[in-house]
Amino acid sequence: MRRRSGATCHSLTLCLLFLLTAAVTAGREKNSSSASLFWSTAKEEEDLLRKTEPNDDSSAPSVVSDPDQLDGGFSSLDGMLQWAIGHSDPAKLKESAQDVQRLSPSELKKRQMEIKELMEKLKMPSDAQLMQIAIDDLNNSSLSLEDRHRALQELLILVEPIDNANDLSKLGGFAVLVQEFNHPDTDIRKVSAWILGKASQNNPFVQKQVLDLGALSKLMKMVKSSFVEEAVKALYAVSALIRNNVAGQELFYAEAGDLMLQDILSNSSIDIRLRRKAVFLVADLAECQLENMHKVELPFFSNRLFLKSVVDLTASTDLDLQEKALVAIKNLLQHRTVEALVLKDFCGLDTALERLRQQLRDLMLEEYQRDYAMDLEALRKEVELVFHTRLGMGTKVPT
Repeated sequence: MRRRSGATCHSLTLCLLFLLTAAVTAGREKNSSSASLFWSTAKEEEDLLRKTEPNDDSSAPSVVSDPDQLDGGFSSLDGMLQWAIGHSDPAKLKESAQDVQRLSPSELKKRQMEIKELMEKLKMPSDAQLMQIAIDDLNNSSLSLEDRHRALQELLILVEPIDNANDLSKLGGFAVLVQEFNHPDTDIRKVSAWILGKASQNNPFVQKQVLDLGALSKLMKMVKSSFVEEAVKALYAVSALIRNNVAGQELFYAEAGDLMLQDILSNSSIDIRLRRKAVFLVADLAECQLENMHKVELPFFSNRLFLKSVVDLTASTDLDLQEKALVAIKNLLQHRTVEALVLKDFCGLDTALERLRQQLRDLMLEEYQRDYAMDLEALRKEVELVFHTRLGMGTKVPT
């Protein structure tokens, strides 16, 4: 939410005065024969003030419906009026109204013109307009690096709401962001991937637009970057693009996504954040495949080396990584293509689970670790139960 300065609050007061002036002018025009002034009664003032309280009825129609009167901080001038009234002293409001009533017609007209000019200066562009400005900046090859960073940071904030993410696609913003993947500056590439990831989360429309631009393969190459922050944000974007998206997952597999994940999981020297995101993605993909087996059946989880790279994570000293590995193993055990005997004989899952049990038992003796260790032990037991059930049933998957 934008913060409003003291000058803005003063401007809102002037805005209110403008609206009061308009009301007075309307009253004079309506009752020109008697030169009487139109104004609200005390009861009407009380009703208006009551509408600004938190329990107001949001379904009540707005008195201002002209979309051209929308600004960046309030949904309408009516909203601005309500805010100004709610943050003003009723006594001073009444006094200000009386002052306005004493103005001559020429003074009223002058005041209206002054306030109109002020409102034009205060009018803020919409989110779509702000995004268009940022896109235009990014399309400017002569733009300074500092301004390019600023434009991307603005998009990173603006793209958060799903409607804005959809609008960014319609404005051609994603094509511009994909172009930024080739920029020599690491932070430019990082933030561009971050924006795409944010926009793609749980948004099939945006996912399709971005995938059609060929962004996935570029992001997967960025995951291998020697710059950790760029790699982390790129993997975040990859996950957001293919989550609950069968077409995206097929493309991910076609681009050897399993080998990319395997390389990350099996390399203990890689940044821990990247490994956490990788194993979390494995768990998510395994769960998604279970829900979409009727749509796609891919031999992704039958790779022995891949399975071993997941199981080996249980030996990590990072509890968060261990937890994510257990969730991934539990989901993988639900797949009929994953053989329990392979997990036992080749991956050593039974030994890994026993080793983890002893580690968690020791952690339970430490007060500050006890609760988390107990939760992790409960998850470990659940995985162990599913594993032993699979071993007893051969290749069958328990229903």
